[in-house]
Amino acid sequence: MQVQSLLGVVVGVSLLAGCPDRTISEVVPSQGRVETNDIPFDINRNIDILFLIDDSLSMEDKQANLAANFPDFINVLNTIPGGLPDVHIGVATSDMGAKSTTEVTPLAGVGGCTGSGKNGLLQLSGAPVTSGLYLSDISSTSGGRARNYTGDLAAAFGQMAKVGTGGCGFEQHLHAMKAALDGTNPANAGFLRADAYLAVIFIADEDDCSVSKASILGPQNATIGTQQSFRCTRFGVTCDVGGATTDRMNVVGSKAQCHPNEGSAYLASIEPFVTFLKGLKPGNPEKVIVAGIMGPPDPVQIEMRPPKGQTVPEPAIAHSCSYQGATGPEVADPSIRLKFFLDQFPNRSTFTTICQRNLSDGLTVIAQQLKQVLGDPCIKGNLLDVDPSTAGDQFECSVSDVQHVNTPQQIETILPACDATSSVKPCWHIGTDTVHCTMSPKNRTLVVERAMNPPAETHTIMNCVTEATDNEP
Repeated sequence: MQVQSLLGVVVGVSLLAGCPDRTISEVVPSQGRVETNDIPFDINRNIDILFLIDDSLSMEDKQANLAANFPDFINVLNTIPGGLPDVHIGVATSDMGAKSTTEVTPLAGVGGCTGSGKNGLLQLSGAPVTSGLYLSDISSTSGGRARNYTGDLAAAFGQMAKVGTGGCGFEQHLHAMKAALDGTNPANAGFLRADAYLAVIFIADEDDCSVSKASILGPQNATIGTQQSFRCTRFGVTCDVGGATTDRMNVVGSKAQCHPNEGSAYLASIEPFVTFLKGLKPGNPEKVIVAGIMGPPDPVQIEMRPPKGQTVPEPAIAHSCSYQGATGPEVADPSIRLKFFLDQFPNRSTFTTICQRNLSDGLTVIAQQLKQVLGDPCIKGNLLDVDPSTAGDQFECSVSDVQHVNTPQQIETILPACDATSSVKPCWHIGTDTVHCTMSPKNRTLVVERAMNPPAETHTIMNCVTEATDNEP
């Protein structure tokens, strides 16, 4: 059955928010789906990547897993046209000690959570870096690479990733992210570049516990209960089904429709962290990418379990996933607050579970997202032959040049498909690229033939019908 013309039916998915009313045809999922690529003509190859790594007691196996599989992350970035982009890669940890987001002085005497912890300071952990607190790998005018480290990039990061397990067990992932990037750590200077994309990647097996009042970290009392990280869930999360109040969150049983408690008396609101991160790229928040390798946000179940080192069961959040690690079982808890944070960056976020012995898939997904944002003409899906009765491949695509994307001055020019000799330029066709599109079915890529360069700030927007996959609705 032939799919209706992409350009002839005004139903379905818009090309771009804010564009002229360009639409594509509705495609029945059993027939196909639509893949959209946004490819800047002038590719910005600068990207700053911050890994925010949980350094609490349960993370040793997961840090080793991250380090061992990081080469797969780099391998994907190497397939970007032009090779590895110009990267800064830094590592900070979730350890903010007993410091809150609103109080000047950290709470005193809170077990292993002392002072301000690592306070967002970038960590080298013995990596062979010759200057600064982050890895820098930049293309040079001579055609080579200017590096501030010795040896292999993946190996150097692998050493950086092993931040240890001595950090505070009340993990303040979002608070630490802000401390690493807000300029309050002079030693972190130089990591952020004004013109670069920014990616923040969370590696964690417990949810965010960024606190607005450090008293939540204090000794046991009738209000906050036993000194354990369940406090972060009880006071930082609300579940509309089974946990609409902090008292109900303390009751054993299943919870559903869970989300951050933005009115918490103790936990910091998520919204200011979203605003902060997007504000680092004023006027262009789409230059911010976020990702998480962490515990799935569901299921949410409160159970009775003895706190570590004790024998009397207390309410605790049940683990949302587990796997067999190198030395025994490994687990992770629901990342409700962190997943909500990621969701505030539509089309610029990815999530994968940390409960896997090999983190290669998760790292590859994140790297593919970065590749897509920088500008990737590779076609990820299998292009659908919309007219099998006709000899050869009959692909259904629409391609446009769009100037000043997502601004009032936006201008769209529809590009025709190329004829046999590309007699009218610019025009487009589907080609193959076995070097850069190694993860694409049949190595297919969009090719635009041009007689001259387009105006500045031009993006090429492609919509193509691809085959539906088995896991699509």
